[in-house]
Amino acid sequence: MIELIKGKNTMVVGMARSGLAAVELLARKGAAKITVTDQKQPEQLENELIKLKRYSNIEAVCGSNPEEHVTSDLSVIVKSPGVPPGLEMFNKAEKLKIPVVSEIELAYAFIRAPLIGITGTNGKTTVTALTAEILKEARIEPVMAAGNIGDPLSGVIGKISAQGAVVAEVSSFQLENIHKFRPAVAVFLNFAEDHIDYHGSIEKYYQAKVRIFENQGHSDFAVLNAADPRVAELSGQLRARVLWFKADPVETGFGVEGGMVTLYKDREKIMTLCPVSEIALPGAHNLENALAASTAAWALGADPESIGTVLRSFKAIEHRLEHVATIDGVDYINDSKGTNPGAAIKALLSFPGRKKILIAGGKEKGSDFNEMAAILKDEVRLMLLIGETSDKIAAAAEQAGFKNYRKVASLEEATAEARCAAKAGEVVLLSPACASWDMFKDYEARGNLFKKLVMDPAGTASGKGGNS
Repeated sequence: MIELIKGKNTMVVGMARSGLAAVELLARKGAAKITVTDQKQPEQLENELIKLKRYSNIEAVCGSNPEEHVTSDLSVIVKSPGVPPGLEMFNKAEKLKIPVVSEIELAYAFIRAPLIGITGTNGKTTVTALTAEILKEARIEPVMAAGNIGDPLSGVIGKISAQGAVVAEVSSFQLENIHKFRPAVAVFLNFAEDHIDYHGSIEKYYQAKVRIFENQGHSDFAVLNAADPRVAELSGQLRARVLWFKADPVETGFGVEGGMVTLYKDREKIMTLCPVSEIALPGAHNLENALAASTAAWALGADPESIGTVLRSFKAIEHRLEHVATIDGVDYINDSKGTNPGAAIKALLSFPGRKKILIAGGKEKGSDFNEMAAILKDEVRLMLLIGETSDKIAAAAEQAGFKNYRKVASLEEATAEARCAAKAGEVVLLSPACASWDMFKDYEARGNLFKKLVMDPAGTASGKGGNS
């Protein structure tokens, strides 16, 4: 990669977190010129443009991603994950034989520590954070969680030695533009419909996910979900050594037997770690997440005792089934990171026997809400819908025979209505099943606003943090 950077003209498309991290890395590695483009207008990028002023060899282009800036003197283009793949500038780059790489591909070229890469439709952030905590408990130092959690992968360079480890959450957007990216341990958590608007089809989305394994060799590990057919079917196609996780006995990896988290090797039970009932994270899906993280950390050398210790103590991360408060006997749960129907289903099933008031809706991604709608009658007493998918979710609910929903104009209005309607013992759950970009900068802004609204009954938090 260094031969494409040092003394060369380069380009970064997108000025979000990973784009800025890529710019900094290119500058540190000696790029002669860096052109940075973003479709947002300059007034929307004030903070980003201030950061770019540190570098004298940068040209910032705002308001579009113009193809005329793609010229034959460019050596490489770094594409940020949120940038649509079908832009004409990428077609031109292909004709000119200019490589287009993701930010994780750029960063990987300079990472010397062992890398665990974690992908899947749901649970990536939780498993990434949990795996990193297990490695720290096992005294593997230093350890950094990166990618879509913490620093972008490019931000790790220079902060971690070869004796440590990097645990990276990686998305299909990022994997689509890799060439040599090779995790020592690659984890595929699960697969469900998502991001059809970006990839064009569910099969293209799947193939992008599968790319996490394509550069692995016989000395690497592939960690697969034995309970997910689309994930499990990969086992015979991979060069890496396969480890499994499932809430049942497995061949080699972590499973469950007799209510105990259990380590297996060659179908033999090696040892038990802790009762399932003592895992700190709630819900059946988090049992899978715990088993996946345990398997990944074990592959990199973590001892079983450290794994058990962390499983008993690790709490939910921010915006993922995060307990905000209990008010008048009602639990308020922030699951803003639940950005697809599968994630919302798992959130709804995480509080068995309790009725929920569900706040859902957001940016249209081409998702099918029928499966989510099918469980509304059993799990939800009232659904409050926001954002551009309101009509689509409502139609799916009607078809499934669930009619107790209301469309509201904003998250502020939804939270206020939920507070008025909720009864002691119920759960008010923000699990949107959609992206946030129609009303918010990102899922974090959406979740942060929800938390402020919950903690501020007078409503003075209204309007803080979102674009609604």
